[in-house]
Amino acid sequence: MTRGAPIPETMTLHVPFRIVKRGGRKEMQLPDSATQPCKTDNTLVKALARAFRWKRMLESGEFATIAELAEREGIAPSYMTRVLRLTLLAPDIIEGILDGKQGPEVTLAKVLEPFPLTWQHQALHFSL
Repeated sequence: MTRGAPIPETMTLHVPFRIVKRGGRKEMQLPDSATQPCKTDNTLVKALARAFRWKRMLESGEFATIAELAEREGIAPSYMTRVLRLTLLAPDIIEGILDGKQGPEVTLAKVLEPFPLTWQHQALHFSL
């Protein structure tokens, strides 16, 4: 057995961060100057998936009305109509949500509020 070349000088890398507790979990918090990795909002993604699933079920004729589908899903028809509106979001907004590139102001509560139907106005409404 032969020895390889000796390891060159050791390099030390300093990464400033803090450990903070959030809801009983520990999370690494980087300084404001550091770029944050994209973080997908699972509640938004789940709502989008439900919206498109429900839309497909209605369009296929599996259910005749939103009320009928809402009863089957065990949720209020008013909530279902708000979630179904997510299918009217601009493709680039949907893509941004799925990629985790939406801003912190784009939350489920925000997208369930009434928003403009034209894609150009949606970008302004959601500050994209």
